[in-house]
Amino acid sequence: MSQLASLWATTTRVPVIGRRIFSITFSQKAPYFASIRPLVTELRPNFAAVRIRDRRRVHNHIGTVHAIALCNGLEMAMGALAEVTIPADKRWIPKGMEVAYTAKASSGVTCIAETDQEQWDAADGDLAVRVRGVRDDGVVVIEGTINLWVTPKKS
Repeated sequence: MSQLASLWATTTRVPVIGRRIFSITFSQKAPYFASIRPLVTELRPNFAAVRIRDRRRVHNHIGTVHAIALCNGLEMAMGALAEVTIPADKRWIPKGMEVAYTAKASSGVTCIAETDQEQWDAADGDLAVRVRGVRDDGVVVIEGTINLWVTPKKS
C-alpha cells in the first residue's frame, strides 16, 4: 500500500473531518493545490474525486469557477489516483493536459480522474488518465486527459 493510500485509510476513519485532514495534508505535498481549498471525497486505485467549492476566491470575471482552478482540481485528482494505483516498480510524471470546457462552472465542481488497471500494468511510457469536472446538477463542465510518462524505477 502506498503512503498516500495508507494516509487515506488512516484519516478517513474519522467521520467528516478525516477527508478534510487528508486533503490539507495532501495539499502540503504540492502547495499550489491549497489555492483551491480542495476536498478529496473519494480515493481508491484507478479512481479519485476532488471537490472544489463555488466561492469567490476561485471565480473568473463572469462569476463562475475559473478554468485554471478546474485544471488544478483535475491535476490533484490525477496525482492522487496515480499515487494509489501505480505498481511499486514504476514511477510517473505528468507530460501534459488536454481539456475542453463544455459548460459554465456555475456551482461547486467535483473533479474526477479515472484509469483502468490494465493501463498501469502495461504502462511503459505514455498513459492517459481520463479526467472530468461535474457541476452539482450533474453537468460536465470540463473533460479531457492528463498524459503521464510512466517508467520503471531505477534500482
